[in-house]
Amino acid sequence: MNIPNRITLSRICLIPIFIILLSVPFDWGEWQMGEAVLPAVDFAAALLFIVASTTDWIDGYYARKYNLVTNLGKFLDPLADKLLVSAAFILLVEMDLAPAWLVIVIISREFAVTGLRLVAAGEGIVLAASKMGKLKTVTQIVAIAALLLHNFPFAYVNFPFDRIMLYVALFITVLSGYDYFAKNWNVMRDAK
Repeated sequence: MNIPNRITLSRICLIPIFIILLSVPFDWGEWQMGEAVLPAVDFAAALLFIVASTTDWIDGYYARKYNLVTNLGKFLDPLADKLLVSAAFILLVEMDLAPAWLVIVIISREFAVTGLRLVAAGEGIVLAASKMGKLKTVTQIVAIAALLLHNFPFAYVNFPFDRIMLYVALFITVLSGYDYFAKNWNVMRDAK
């Protein structure tokens, strides 16, 4: 249990706090942004989400810099990302900020890739995150943060940055899922 893995575990521990912020009806006021309104609790949840997401970069950087990459880290890091992002997307559906069909597609891709990783692990193969998978994570994080912030600061100029990023994230998510299976199909084909 090295420092990068502990950082990853801290990300997992932030998820219940994030869920509570968006699930319990706190009334901390709100800010008017042109035609849009940003509830203070959504702002707090967005900041917590951004902090939790940043730990993904920190643990990866630290693990690579100090040669602390472990199989546990290769498993925990994407799991922590999937848990955080899935929780956020599900809450965004409940908040009526993201369409359910889109979130189902994104979460289905996450389950499919996790299934592939489990099959690979059963064969003694550890599949690390690909560059396309990392791009997928970045686009999802940006989309979620923009939606939680109710399109701040773009709401002032009436530019739908949050919606654009949501569909960019969907596209990259589907593309990265295809890429993951195309590059690792031999794992499924040769599995016992």
